Amino acid sequence: MPVKTVSEELVNVAGASGIALDGYDPVAFLVDAKAVNGSPFISAEHHGATYLFASEEHKRVFVEDPEKYVPQFGGFCAYGVALGKLFPVDISTWQVRGDKLYLNLNSDILKEFNADFDGYVAKAQKKWPALLRGHGKG
Repeated sequence: MPVKTVSEELVNVAGASGIALDGYDPVAFLVDAKAVNGSPFISAEHHGATYLFASEEHKRVFVEDPEKYVPQFGGFCAYGVALGKLFPVDISTWQVRGDKLYLNLNSDILKEFNADFDGYVAKAQKKWPALLRGHGKG
């Protein structure tokens, strides 16, 4: 699984392209409440990963406050992070809770994650620093 590491950050990206979120617009998840493909002609870098946007306005909003829009746990499966593992994601599992974007491996894992959302998020927040230390120096 491709992993981009820059300054102690860990981002799930697509191979050598370095594109995060499988090319989906990170702002659209929170602003439009849907998954929208980004354009390869409208992009911005954050923590060494390239994010694509559906519009220049979305890019502007992202650049002003990228941490508001990037997915939690570097875009890796939130349930996997709660287990101390880095799993890829299926973009169709996206959800926004508390103005934060979460992704999971597949729909079955999403159901498990949501069965104890707060508990798994708390576990993932505890495990994330160790994953950064273990994988965060590329």
